[in-house]
Amino acid sequence: MKRIYVNEEYCIGCRLCEVYCLTQHSRSKKIIKAFKEETPRALARLVVEEEGPLSFAMPCRHCEDAPCVAACITGAMHRDERGAVLCDEERCVGCWTCIMVCPFGAVQRSIAGRKAASKCDLCYGEHTPVCVMHCPNEALVYEERT
Repeated sequence: MKRIYVNEEYCIGCRLCEVYCLTQHSRSKKIIKAFKEETPRALARLVVEEEGPLSFAMPCRHCEDAPCVAACITGAMHRDERGAVLCDEERCVGCWTCIMVCPFGAVQRSIAGRKAASKCDLCYGEHTPVCVMHCPNEALVYEERT
């Protein structure tokens, strides 16, 4: 399965991955509208971590043995046909067990006024996730590794 991998040595902490992720998951799909006009604002599905000169994006790892899927009491966390771990926000009851068991902190509470979990969906429907497409230094790559 293809996943997003991070090359920390190339990341400059520009946060364009967060900007384009938020825009991709917004209603308008337009940067200015997504940030300035939409309420509630969409949520970026990855977060850039910074510690001194080191910075890197933290997307979901779509783990082989995903603890969030195993812990989900409603089945909202599930695998799709690609093998990606997704959250069906309609089935999510907001128990936050997935957030507690994720070892990478990749699952977040949705801020869209709903009690549901939110996480990277690898830009479902797109050939390549937008965070990867718009990374200026190619710090994010989307590939299959063994």
